[in-house]
Amino acid sequence: MNHAALSIAAAALLAAAPALAQTEPEVAACKASGLIALQETMPEVRDLILDAESLIVAKANSRIEDIAVKGVVTGDAYLKTDRSDKPRHMICLIGEKGRVLLTFFTQR
Repeated sequence: MNHAALSIAAAALLAAAPALAQTEPEVAACKASGLIALQETMPEVRDLILDAESLIVAKANSRIEDIAVKGVVTGDAYLKTDRSDKPRHMICLIGEKGRVLLTFFTQR
């Protein structure tokens, strides 16, 4: 494969990466649990929009005390409310069998 073809193939893969991250089961689980947690303290939140360009899904094989951590999802999130909202940064820890251990949001 020549250099130009390799560059085009790499660019196509990189362009598709955010879309792939958006469809991973870990992302869906983090979005669902994050929305539920947010609505408990902020009932005006109607939806959670994750920025596909900023999402990172990292596989892990770690432990926090006796709890297995199998992945981390991080990226920018927007809360859909009746007012405008600045982006927040989401961090979500995934345990065994895709179970969400923790989802939290930081304000910028």
